[in-house]
Amino acid sequence: MRVISRLISVRPALRFTCAVLLACAAAGCAKLAAVDHDALWKIVYLQCVPAAEAGSHNYGQCTSVDLQRRYAILKDISGRAQHLLIPTDRVTGIESPQILEAGAPTYWADAWTSRRYVEASLGKSLKQPLADDQIGIEINSEYRRSQDQLHLHIDCMRADVTDALARHRDDAPGTWRWDTIDGKRYRIMRVTSLTDASDPFRLVARDQIGPQAMALQTILVTGAGPSAPTDGWLVLNSDLDMTGGTGTAEGLLDHACRIVSRD
Repeated sequence: MRVISRLISVRPALRFTCAVLLACAAAGCAKLAAVDHDALWKIVYLQCVPAAEAGSHNYGQCTSVDLQRRYAILKDISGRAQHLLIPTDRVTGIESPQILEAGAPTYWADAWTSRRYVEASLGKSLKQPLADDQIGIEINSEYRRSQDQLHLHIDCMRADVTDALARHRDDAPGTWRWDTIDGKRYRIMRVTSLTDASDPFRLVARDQIGPQAMALQTILVTGAGPSAPTDGWLVLNSDLDMTGGTGTAEGLLDHACRIVSRD
């Protein structure tokens, strides 16, 4: 920890060199992530952000960095096309009060825009763009995650889950409805935006009291139909403290993107 603290305190111009040395010493991101709950934060803060600040178009491990909107995109080591949106600020996870502050970054909307990186990873195997209800964005609860830096998973949806959620395509916006999806209880709301009052973090936090309640939550967002601008989005929410609930909705994603083969 003393070494890391010293690295973080150096001037931005030197952080990129330090990051390279750190990565070499760690023998790669995959091994680092397996043992270090701060691995994602170290990759973004020590490597990707300094590269972007220096004006480089090579962001190291990251696919892209948006300093103005305060997030980086990283290809996950797990999955065929899975990418992660990671704040460039230190934000531990879904339980952090920072995500609910006035003027907080619009992580969900930015993750939705970043879906293009999933399609880019699928390459020539993708004969046509994925429909909006074939894309999912998910965050795990504090107790079902491996990293203590907020990150949104962006990947393909399981085809059977997309089919099951089709019955909510015409739900009235702004109202929670209960359903059982893949054997777990979720409340589901159709929304017409992913920002402001419809930001999924704010929707879920509205009836939760304090960060400890938020720490139990998992959220998944997907298109309510093939075209989100027309059909809207579905926000799924469950938590560890409810009967039949869960602290992770990541299982509703398909990290193998088999939907591409089906199409």
